[in-house]
Amino acid sequence: MSGKVLIFSAPSGSGKSTIVGHILSKHPEIEFSVSATSRPPRGEEQDGVEYLYYSADIFRALVRDDKFVEYEEVYPDRFYGTLKSEVNRIWAKGHVIIFDVDVKGGVNLKKYFGDRALSVFIQAPSVEVLRSRLIARATDPMEEIEKRVAKAAEEMTYAPKFDRVLVNDDLAAAFREADEMVDGFLSR
Repeated sequence: MSGKVLIFSAPSGSGKSTIVGHILSKHPEIEFSVSATSRPPRGEEQDGVEYLYYSADIFRALVRDDKFVEYEEVYPDRFYGTLKSEVNRIWAKGHVIIFDVDVKGGVNLKKYFGDRALSVFIQAPSVEVLRSRLIARATDPMEEIEKRVAKAAEEMTYAPKFDRVLVNDDLAAAFREADEMVDGFLSR
């Protein structure tokens, strides 16, 4: 199983982190890849848990030093990426890597890992449902939420670039479908 990766991508508010958490709770052989970012922590987020937090300048230096499998400047000075050291750390344990990344990162990771990866696009039933979920989170100001909602419409066009699409309109059903996808991929 070593050398396999699971890629879960979605617009903000689609339930991606909830589904990834569910998979992790059922599979001790799967380990979460902590992404790097230049954005500040939200709410109770901690460095090294949700993300590895860097300043934009340090992030750019890591890019120059070729330390990333993939990275993206999502907004000006707002970078996200996957460090090569994080991939190597998890594979050294013989574990399967699971990524919880934005859609462009998901497409880039699938290109990089090819057949060693299962890429899943999680889709909310509608953009309005996304807006409601982001508001209910209460972690971002409305201006930030509206930016994310506007971006979600564009991100949904990426769905065909993924191996599978999972519509999350019923969480229990989404969990079952995700379990089937992951179990099928891991048994290959």
